[in-house]
Amino acid sequence: YLEACFDYCDTLSMTWRYLLFDRRFKCFKFYFSIFDLCLVLGFAYYVFFEKPSSMYQLLILGFSVVLHEIAHGLVAYWLGDPTAKNLGRLSVNPLVHVDPLGTVILPGVLLVSGAGFLIGWAKPVPIDTRYFKKPSRDMMIVAIAGPLTNVFLALFAVILFRGYLGLNLDLTQNSVFILTVLQYAVVINLVLAVFNLIPIPPLDGSRILAFFLSQRLQERYMSVEPYGFLIILALSYFDLLSLLLQAVVGPFLRLFLGF
Repeated sequence: YLEACFDYCDTLSMTWRYLLFDRRFKCFKFYFSIFDLCLVLGFAYYVFFEKPSSMYQLLILGFSVVLHEIAHGLVAYWLGDPTAKNLGRLSVNPLVHVDPLGTVILPGVLLVSGAGFLIGWAKPVPIDTRYFKKPSRDMMIVAIAGPLTNVFLALFAVILFRGYLGLNLDLTQNSVFILTVLQYAVVINLVLAVFNLIPIPPLDGSRILAFFLSQRLQERYMSVEPYGFLIILALSYFDLLSLLLQAVVGPFLRLFLGF
């Protein structure tokens, strides 16, 4: 009797695991498990009902990471690789770039947890280095394009921020809102640029550093890529990532925004 009960419990547990985590449902061209959908819906509730102001940060983050990935794909196309273009990944439609973890869940967890920074990523554009004339050099150029795009977006937001302050308008609710959104744009894009330049595979900084290594060292260095995300999580857990971002981004914020 006990053995039958244990078998029944195991079967029930496996069924629930399958329904919650393994079974996938299509939603807006994406496939989610029930667990994924619960996370997304809980995050949406937090954004729209608990802290609506965070919605603007997420919109800016989403826009910035999408342009970051499009920049990679465009530069790769200019260098001879049509892979991203052929797959429709040069589109400004955010749905083709959304990564459930990097674009929705991770930023949501950082917001809810009160982390001092907001990072994320879109679905990486596919790059086929076989199309490049000089694969190592061209891959470095493609890698630089993403962070450089975020730097340009940050500088554009700084110009708008400074220009708006220069109008000497009264600080109404609307003007405070505009200035706050522009500040978000500066901070988020600078953080994205610095974060992606960290030389931990598969971040863009690793592709740049790899160009300056010998072939043998490149292979050994890029072999770390399967563990890159775990390294980033460890740095975040011990607050080292936050300290790094504050140390690098902080001086630029004081220079650009005065705080």
